[in-house]
Amino acid sequence: MKNNSYADVMARKADILRHSLGIDFAAFEQEHISFDYEAMMSAVGLSLDEITAIQRHTGVGDTPMWEMHNITSLARSVAKSGFGARIFIKDEAANPSGSFKDRRASIAVHTAKKLGFKGVAAATSGNYGAAVASQAAKAGLKCIIVQETYDSRKVGQPEILEKTRKCEAFGAEVIQMTVGPELFYKYLTVLEETGFFAASLYSPFGIAGVETLGAEIARQTRQIAGKDPDVVVTTHAGGGNITGTARGLYRENCRPLMIGASVNLKGLHMASDGHFNRKSFTTGHTGFGVPFATNPDRSDMPRSAARPLRYMDKYVTVSQGEVFYMTQLLAQLEGLERGPAGNTSLAAAFAIAQTLPQDAIVVVQETEYTGAGKHINSQLSFARQNGIEIVFGDPADEVAGKNIILPQEPSLIAPKDVDMDYLRKSLIRNNLAKLPNDVKPTEQDIEFLAQETNLDTQRVAQFCVDIVQNIV
Repeated sequence: MKNNSYADVMARKADILRHSLGIDFAAFEQEHISFDYEAMMSAVGLSLDEITAIQRHTGVGDTPMWEMHNITSLARSVAKSGFGARIFIKDEAANPSGSFKDRRASIAVHTAKKLGFKGVAAATSGNYGAAVASQAAKAGLKCIIVQETYDSRKVGQPEILEKTRKCEAFGAEVIQMTVGPELFYKYLTVLEETGFFAASLYSPFGIAGVETLGAEIARQTRQIAGKDPDVVVTTHAGGGNITGTARGLYRENCRPLMIGASVNLKGLHMASDGHFNRKSFTTGHTGFGVPFATNPDRSDMPRSAARPLRYMDKYVTVSQGEVFYMTQLLAQLEGLERGPAGNTSLAAAFAIAQTLPQDAIVVVQETEYTGAGKHINSQLSFARQNGIEIVFGDPADEVAGKNIILPQEPSLIAPKDVDMDYLRKSLIRNNLAKLPNDVKPTEQDIEFLAQETNLDTQRVAQFCVDIVQNIV
């Protein structure tokens, strides 16, 4: 009999995942801080062509790309003369469960089937759970989804409950939990008790599956427009979205400016019972985006394959009101009704396009399905029930948890830049904190941190000195 206390289960994490994933993460560890990221990714053992073939077999990928003619025209109408880049979207809602997460799930489920596992399990707020459940149904595997669903009053957000319905529709068993730090703990106990495959969002299998999305963006943009995209905007939460997409673009020798976009929920704590239902977004927000950028290994994996600061050139935030407004614009100008996550990056792209010349191309990297719980009417009604004021005005005045301000006019959509150096320094500081007392980072550690932050080693070394001396 094993001790299932929180501390003991979390201490067994690496051992549990070695049995549930087939990867020994210890094999990639190097010196005090560093590990061999590319070696870990190569443990997937599949080429991009093989991943593509696996996904096509289950109806995943090869999704259409659409040019947003009317939204582009609107952006040009509020931009200065000669500006207003062409805006395209990659319509990932065309995947079997309705989001790009099918790409991640397809490779995890394929691997589970190949290795002889009886079922798969995942911890997620929903979209990924639906994707895993969908792929498991195709493969004839059992599926358990562990989902953070309710506050302590057993009240759940409409979007999360919609995702629960979707998971169950595909035949998954959903373990619903109240908000708190226990999600990954419960997930690890499920893996240990069932012997199921760990279909984690943050495993190398999941990230490798997203690489096909980046490759398709490069190929389709070249085919449609005759050139590479100048900017790719990606909704950022746990980091796997931008990591996998960028890696796929790079495989096609395509190097656009990679911009991450999150909903600004500053002031709300994601593990707070009182704050849980005062936000209208369950993913793609700063509550995930900032901590997972600065400490990617906070996930259920000993080493996360999602490493966003390796690939993110710029990071912006948008307000809840701006995303709801853009969701309505997409429906009424382009005839596409899509869920909120992808419209986070679309709201950012709308403003970013206004800063670029008209022959430039901005690609919004994903859309997602919508449904009764995801619809803006459900979300806004639920916000009102929780005492959130909803008004039209300037979104710059929005305070998360107190109000939602829908833009009075399109020109008021204005993403805010996040200080990338602040994020990079935070990541370096978090890694230095892992060192024993009086142990300095080695040259290999410095090189690793340079890769993690996409900086040169000299600048990283100076950051290390500044952090140790409490200059930054």
